[in-house]
Amino acid sequence: MNEGPNSSPLTRQVTLTVLALAAFALAMVVGFGIYATAQADHVSLERQKILIANGLKDQIAAVQREQESVTVWDDSVTNVKAGNEPWIEENLSVWMYTYYGHNRIYILDAANHPVHAMRDGKVLAPAVYGEDEPELQPTIQKLRAMIAEPPKQEASAGPAKLVAADLVSLGGKPAILSVMPLVPSSDRVTQEPGSEYLHVSVEFINDAVIARIADQYLLDGAHLLSLSQPVGSAAVPLLDSRGIILGYLGWDQERPGLTLVRKMGPALLIALLVGVGVLAFLLRRLRRASLALQTSQDRAQYLAFHDTLTGLPNRALFDDRLRRTLLFASHDAARVALLYLDLDRFKHVNDTFGHPAGDELVRQTAARLRQTIREIDTVARLGGDEFAIILLDVRDVRSAEDVAERLLQKLCEPFKLVDDQVFVGASIGIALSSGPETDADDLLRKADIALYEAKKNGRGRYQIFAGDMDDLLLRKRKVEAELRKALTGAGGIKLAYQPVFAADGRTILGAEALVRWGHEVHGALPAAQFIAIAEERGLIGELGKWALLEACRFVAGTKLPWVAVNVSPMQLRDVGFAEQVASILAETGLDPSRLQLEITENVLLENNDTVRSVLADLRGSGVGVVLDDFGTGYSSLSHLRRHAIDKLKIDRSFIRLLDEDDKATAIVKALIELALALNVDVTAEGVETDAQKTLLVGMGCHQLQGFLLSPPLEPGQLLALPALSSGGAPDWTAARA
Repeated sequence: MNEGPNSSPLTRQVTLTVLALAAFALAMVVGFGIYATAQADHVSLERQKILIANGLKDQIAAVQREQESVTVWDDSVTNVKAGNEPWIEENLSVWMYTYYGHNRIYILDAANHPVHAMRDGKVLAPAVYGEDEPELQPTIQKLRAMIAEPPKQEASAGPAKLVAADLVSLGGKPAILSVMPLVPSSDRVTQEPGSEYLHVSVEFINDAVIARIADQYLLDGAHLLSLSQPVGSAAVPLLDSRGIILGYLGWDQERPGLTLVRKMGPALLIALLVGVGVLAFLLRRLRRASLALQTSQDRAQYLAFHDTLTGLPNRALFDDRLRRTLLFASHDAARVALLYLDLDRFKHVNDTFGHPAGDELVRQTAARLRQTIREIDTVARLGGDEFAIILLDVRDVRSAEDVAERLLQKLCEPFKLVDDQVFVGASIGIALSSGPETDADDLLRKADIALYEAKKNGRGRYQIFAGDMDDLLLRKRKVEAELRKALTGAGGIKLAYQPVFAADGRTILGAEALVRWGHEVHGALPAAQFIAIAEERGLIGELGKWALLEACRFVAGTKLPWVAVNVSPMQLRDVGFAEQVASILAETGLDPSRLQLEITENVLLENNDTVRSVLADLRGSGVGVVLDDFGTGYSSLSHLRRHAIDKLKIDRSFIRLLDEDDKATAIVKALIELALALNVDVTAEGVETDAQKTLLVGMGCHQLQGFLLSPPLEPGQLLALPALSSGGAPDWTAARA
């Protein structure tokens, strides 16, 4: 009984010690939790501030891009200086409000006097400009000073963009101000330096603008705070160029640390009630769970920003790094070079060795790129065989070219794939930042355009972006896309047929198939224009196959003795072209003797073994080969003898002068006699008068083609001609004689 009192203090001491240790441990955990929560919330808040600031910069850049769409325009210069008020209202003021949401537009003349004013879609008297002039004048003067300065540009970049922007307060409301001069978009319109009218655009930082920024970065409760309202930690100031605060952008702060603590609160409460042992158990479980969660988050974040095949940054991380790089470069005047690269024979490797070999090629390419560039630079895989490289602190164009040359040299070395050596090579497009106004998307677009030019000019090379590439490529890409659509039967592309007549002007010997494209917007497009684009963009094979198939299918069901189809030099350089022609003839059931393929003299001048072999195979199968536009190129008798042509077509440029120029008459007579001496047929194209027809028949030319006899006809119109609409089976032998 005496041990009770003695044990009680010990028990209490042990209990107190355990409780003290437990309390100390709990206090440490709670204290660490509070600190970690505060740190997480602080880091998150700083990130949110950066996102809001970036969003505001993006919005300012968007206003400038929108404004530039109407200020760099011939029509803007001419109509504003002519005082065409309806045009100005429709294109430069009300339209900017309706389409882009610009709240106020002022047009100033060369003396900065207002000639037009618009507020919230309503055109007002120009005098209202005076209400806003004190706030707008500094930025306007800044732009005038920029215009007065001599133009500065480097060899690799286009002319500097003339724009002055700032944040201003109008009527107590902060707004984005952008001022640009109205300048021509082409050489067709000129204006004296200093005579430029100015386009002043104001977009208030209202709920719609703030909502766009908030939606872009997934921030909740974004709102505008005036100077008189209390400002919390989740807010960034709106500063003008003088550092004056015009207001604040606030939002509902994300608190990941506090959210985590709230979720863990019940578990901690249970741990306290159960005891020290349960608390220790829960703490251990919590640590393991936190570690697993962090590992999972790290892995998910890595996968979200890296390419799984190569481990390189993916497009998302590349876009972020490029924007940040350009942002930092704008502060220290360093230039940034962007290299856009893709492999030249990647599809061939995939088709030949399979997709696993293609994946291995991509991995080896990524490794070589990493080895070639500096650690401070970034190489990313954008998809497929496309890579992008960000070069920091580039001194000049030559520095970027040196890197491109090293990359090309490295990628020209053989790759080891499937126990075999494969040679691939690459093409590179290069674009350099031109100053603090450089936009990431625009820089990437320029590099992409330069890459296209590199591939067009022969592959295995690099190309620096030049300003004139932009509009030309956009037009060509639009025509290319519409031509691809047209070849599927959805775009108005078709064949017309111009008959070839005998000397009597009535007997039809055959017809030439001509590609016609009735564009739904631009009407009939010149064949030479879209065929040149098809050759340049790699569509000529598809277009030529379509024309050949359509012509053979049509003629096979008619009495027409033969049809002539024009063939591109690129088709003749394809070793499989003769087999393609044979396949089409078999599919349509057309006799080879009823098909003639028209080529140009330039093809013969190439002296290409493939071309020579293809022409020999075509003639061996019974298909006729016609030399088109004869006499306009570098004609050579040796080429005619070597390739054994079946027919010569005298170009219309000689026929047109037959009854006007004795020299032209002598040339045509010599060409006809040459054809007769070579024992080949001869056709005169472009016959337009009876006098021309009489002279040609008298010289011995018995195949005539031209508007005098018939223009190009629709298939139905051709079949309706008397020579083809009569009954009975046609005599092909007589028709070809």
